[in-house]
Amino acid sequence: MVTLRAHADGSILADHREGEPPCLLALHGWGRDRRDMGPLLDATGYKSVAPDLPGFGASAAPPRAWGAATYASVLAEQVLGDSGAPHVVVGHSFGGRVGVCLAANHPETVSGLVLMGVPLLRLGAARRPSVRYRLIRASVRTRLVSPSRLEAARRRFGSDDYRAASGVMRDVLVRVVNEDYRAELERVRCPVALVWGAQDRVVPPLVASRAVEHIGQVALLTYVEGVGHDVHVDALENVVKAVSAVAGPSAEPPT
Repeated sequence: MVTLRAHADGSILADHREGEPPCLLALHGWGRDRRDMGPLLDATGYKSVAPDLPGFGASAAPPRAWGAATYASVLAEQVLGDSGAPHVVVGHSFGGRVGVCLAANHPETVSGLVLMGVPLLRLGAARRPSVRYRLIRASVRTRLVSPSRLEAARRRFGSDDYRAASGVMRDVLVRVVNEDYRAELERVRCPVALVWGAQDRVVPPLVASRAVEHIGQVALLTYVEGVGHDVHVDALENVVKAVSAVAGPSAEPPT
């Protein structure tokens, strides 16, 4: 049974599903919502909660540019605070950023962590904006060009996610893409499984192999051939097995 429930002041909407233990918390990627994780939760049959992260789906945008750690703190307080049991957190992409911070900063809420296509580490220096864009931005500050010209440049030179975002969510995106989670990974004490598409061009498999060096308990590291960034959709069986690996022998995948 699926129940939609608003949390705290109504700013976060989540699907709550009844089922067998363990308890799962499913966190979707950037630009998506709780429904993206529905097939995975159906496949596990476990008790679960899948929120629309603030700023996505039916959940209100945050009041300012939160980083992943603030998202995690809000989830710990509003969604997991009254659950009474730690959860296996399954996070895809942006949701995995939040999941790592949840496990590192609120360890009492997390019993295991499954990460899929998550930008855990910055492998190189941050890419600077083009010279042309920087000149336009500087010209706006000195009022030589209009703000609308700057917005047009942002849409031209920004990523697809950046162009699609607006208001505070654009600021959230800029903040989180510059975050690195080495320190958080080193504080995680629960078992961790990583499931990566071998052809993931959004977050290359090298990120996973480097991240493993900073994780204490790696229960499973899987590269799935022929699969890209949406490993939770295109390699569902592998993700279900990863949930079982971090949850322990009492959580065998349903047959």
